[in-house]
Amino acid sequence: MRFPRPLVRVPALALIAAALWPLAPAQAQEQERACNDTAKLARLRAPLPHMARRIAADRPLTILALGSSSTAGAGASSPAASYPSRLAVELKTLFPDLAVTVLNRGVNGEEATDMLARFEKSASTDKPDVVLWQLGTNSVLRDRPLEHYEEIIQQGLARMKGLGADVVLIDPQFAPKVISMPEAKDMVGLIAAAATKRGVDLFPRFAIMRAWHETEAIPFEGFLAPDQLHMNDWGYGCLAKLIGKALAEAATRPIAAARAIAR
Repeated sequence: MRFPRPLVRVPALALIAAALWPLAPAQAQEQERACNDTAKLARLRAPLPHMARRIAADRPLTILALGSSSTAGAGASSPAASYPSRLAVELKTLFPDLAVTVLNRGVNGEEATDMLARFEKSASTDKPDVVLWQLGTNSVLRDRPLEHYEEIIQQGLARMKGLGADVVLIDPQFAPKVISMPEAKDMVGLIAAAATKRGVDLFPRFAIMRAWHETEAIPFEGFLAPDQLHMNDWGYGCLAKLIGKALAEAATRPIAAARAIAR
């Protein structure tokens, strides 16, 4: 015997709705959470003349993301959710007519010296116009002495700038496993000082993530993976959005545009 169709459909829909209901608040919260830079920490101080010239000439732009696991995308749901992948999407939105390639050169567990060794081998092939160098976290987690770290940064910057690339340093993440280490703030300060001394840009990831937590009142689980170290999809996506806007602004501000035209 067949029951009337409405008697079958209503309970089925009710069961489906009941099953999905617990997911709705979490999904709504994720969608409603805005990616903010209220304190305007993400703005890059120095212009990006090489990137500006590529944009002015409508020539393909290659950005190399050099780093360790938080560049590789540990904690993300897929490689497409890593910050370099999301950055490529952001830049395509900002520069729809420009050919932009973002190379993800992140390797889990590496320290600055390991990254530079790889960079030396691949730079001639990658030929980056901009290098985003994420560094410092693993040295802090392993309690490495900082006395020679500035020299390592200096060597890396000399090599990168020698290729004619613009360079942006990215400091450690603000996460429980990092901030519990006694050298964390010293590393952040050292990287900032090296950027100023060498005339390159700094993207202050540590300060931006701290603002998410302390100013925007986002709990750590809102932007970090369960390991309390790496970012989750929202964290990587917001990071990419802020880096993309910062790069675009620095490369198109008047002084950068003037340098691009002059050369």
